[in-house]
Amino acid sequence: MQREQLADFLRRRREAIRPAEVGIAAGPRRRTTGLRREEVAMLAGMSVDYVVRLEQARSSQPSTQLLAALARALRLSDDERDHLFRLAGHHPPLAEGTARLARAGLLRMLTLLGDTPAMVVSDLGEVLAQNRMSTLLTGDHTGRSGDDRYLIFRWFTDPSMRVTHPDGERDQHARQMVADLRAVAGRRSGDPEVTALVSRLTAASADFRRLWDEHEVAVRRSDRKTIVHPRVGPVTLDCETLLTPDLGQQLLVLTPAEAGDRERLDLLRVLGTEEFPRPPADAAHPR
Repeated sequence: MQREQLADFLRRRREAIRPAEVGIAAGPRRRTTGLRREEVAMLAGMSVDYVVRLEQARSSQPSTQLLAALARALRLSDDERDHLFRLAGHHPPLAEGTARLARAGLLRMLTLLGDTPAMVVSDLGEVLAQNRMSTLLTGDHTGRSGDDRYLIFRWFTDPSMRVTHPDGERDQHARQMVADLRAVAGRRSGDPEVTALVSRLTAASADFRRLWDEHEVAVRRSDRKTIVHPRVGPVTLDCETLLTPDLGQQLLVLTPAEAGDRERLDLLRVLGTEEFPRPPADAAHPR
């Protein structure tokens, strides 16, 4: 661990980030053009004291999870992120680990989208980052582990996932997810991560087995969906999917289909962040 170099790098990257880049208003009394330490701590989900100790070269060795959070908070490029890991005495994440870190450019786009719900998703359906409106609309899907991090796995094994979609759209949504996974499996033929996920899904869900056997293939690029929110009701949205050149990550952007849907999103933004309710088990029975 190169403490002095790590401290210098973190200080310089913090000072280089403008508050607006991460969705923070600068305010008239701000003395620095970069981020404050407490703002980095908030964005990374760690204590201010630890950020201070990192920047003063007197911290313990940060974990890889903490470094990944710092990389996201500071909007580091892939090269900068790898440099951060090396300074902290860790090997940079391999291809699989890298795929679980949202690209810096996509993170900036999330911020620029403001009140438009958007999220960064891996090709296997892991939510890598969400903006505030996405979290308000669908709940927080980041920071999960194991199979729970895959949206498709939770869709076919957790009944509460399905109640956020109207009855009439559930089958189509399931088909789209399976067809998209088929496309990934074809593109990443022989990849053990993909084959293992398919194997676990096949063992866990008869519905998945049925749809997988139909061998439908389609990369999702755009569609219309309805999210049934427990506080503002159904919101119909047009979903545009922007793919990275290697197809490894996607930026999903949700725009209201009609004026009434925009009004419900505006109401949701005003209501603010509260714990996203979990439906009772009997109401979440999948059809």
